[in-house]
Amino acid sequence: GASAPAAPSTGGDGGAVAPAGAGGRSSSASSASGGGRKVRSGGILVERKDSSSNIPTPAWHAPWKLSTVISSHLGWVRSVAFDPTNEMFATGGGDRVIKIFDLAKACVAAPDALKITLTGHISPVRGLAFSDRHPYLFSGGEDKMVKCWDLETNQVIRHYHGHLSGVFALKLHPTLDVLVTGGRDAVARVWDMRTKHQVHCLTGHDNTVGAILTKGTDPQIITGSYDSTIKLWDLAAGKCMTTLTHHKKSVRALCQPSFENTFLSGAADNLKKWVGADGRFIKNFSGHRAVINALAVNDDGVVLSAADDGTMNFWDYGSGHCFQTSATVAQPGSLDAENGIFAAEFDLTGTRLVTCEADKTIKIWKEDEGASELTHPVDMAAWRKKCIAEAKRRY
Repeated sequence: GASAPAAPSTGGDGGAVAPAGAGGRSSSASSASGGGRKVRSGGILVERKDSSSNIPTPAWHAPWKLSTVISSHLGWVRSVAFDPTNEMFATGGGDRVIKIFDLAKACVAAPDALKITLTGHISPVRGLAFSDRHPYLFSGGEDKMVKCWDLETNQVIRHYHGHLSGVFALKLHPTLDVLVTGGRDAVARVWDMRTKHQVHCLTGHDNTVGAILTKGTDPQIITGSYDSTIKLWDLAAGKCMTTLTHHKKSVRALCQPSFENTFLSGAADNLKKWVGADGRFIKNFSGHRAVINALAVNDDGVVLSAADDGTMNFWDYGSGHCFQTSATVAQPGSLDAENGIFAAEFDLTGTRLVTCEADKTIKIWKEDEGASELTHPVDMAAWRKKCIAEAKRRY
């Protein structure tokens, strides 16, 4: 059995290479132990997964930097929402007021950026949403109140009464005139916007409902709870379709992109990406070791996860690559403990990011225009190493 010199040995084990046609078993075993496909382990041919082939290539994104700081609220800033025309945004705070800012003026820190201050809540305002089809702003607070404000008269025109404790999350349905609120009474309530009636009470969570997503296709409502589960709901029946129990910690944030039917959930253990239709798990975005209070994603696929300790991680939505880790800076005169972020939202163009913080400021971030792939390259070596380490991990 002299080795034929026809083909150089691809085997890295120093074994003899069988001539072509001299028994399939030895040739496939020796050729595979190098760069080939099959590996012989104990006499069994095993298909080896080549770990380098399934590493997703991250898209390049410019790093983000602080552009403007607005000090207007007298308490923690807890919520933010953008108007559908992208001309203004509203923030709600622990000072019990809702402030509406002109976005263009706020971005350049003009002194007349604040358009109006709405008073009426008697506890921190935890949820805000502008209607796409009506001149309405909806707000929910820790005072159990859900209010509908008419932005033409700046008056409260409707109350949605029924929560037994504070309202922590509020979302509008994209196509139907319904409003979904979730709170400390561990339920999500679906309201008819016009009649103020409660259509459904979505029960099943064991703790505060801290985050809600709504979309036009089933499951039309997704809730994340401090009981560390995520539930997908059938809106027509008012029943839970699926419960996702993968997280080990409270789910305080959810976000979904406009360009695909998936969604992201954030908890203190990691961020998880899911299929939007049925809740199949796709992947973890791991590395942000903090209590995630806010998640936001823009149309370019930039994800921000913002945490209670002021850390901000920017990720590529497609691959899960964390391309920037930064931390917010508490405004001068604040305690170090006050650099927490409670809410964050990209504007409708995706070029500005607004964060609501514990130092009572609203901060506006933008991409660094001077950055390019040459100045801030993707660290592929570290990313490959991280992917391979995660692929090898056994839970």
